[in-house]
Amino acid sequence: MANFFTPSLLGLMILVSGASVANTVEDYTFANDAMRDRYQNLIDELRCPQCLNTNLAGSDAMIAANLRREVYRMVTSGETDEAIKSFMYERYGDFILYRPRLMPSTWVLWLLPGFLLIVGVWVWWVMARLPSAALDDQMQMSDTDLAEVERLLGEPHRANDS
Repeated sequence: MANFFTPSLLGLMILVSGASVANTVEDYTFANDAMRDRYQNLIDELRCPQCLNTNLAGSDAMIAANLRREVYRMVTSGETDEAIKSFMYERYGDFILYRPRLMPSTWVLWLLPGFLLIVGVWVWWVMARLPSAALDDQMQMSDTDLAEVERLLGEPHRANDS
């Protein structure tokens, strides 16, 4: 019985894997290698609108296949990379670009990491200096504080120190 299931299971796995590969393999022809490289760079840089964090090259979604076809059409028709990115940006917004453009609506994305780095360095610097200066001052007790401690602890504790 195990002999029956093994070839059947293997055949089923081959059929399923062949069907999934058929959906993602696209055979586009290019006039030269430069066009092929431009196409590949663009689909690597553009994000799939349906997928959370996958570029067009790595996505199996139907919309990614359509966008890869559109990028292919635009590359072979002579559009520049910037024109293709602008077209995709106008249609899908900031999400389509892995590196969003620097403009007022994306300042937070570009400037926040640098701001957090500066704040982190400042906090580290303050914390590094604090123990040596502030704690030494706090460790020194005034005569009135020392007298208060002795009063609270009482005479027997002082006798033990001597």
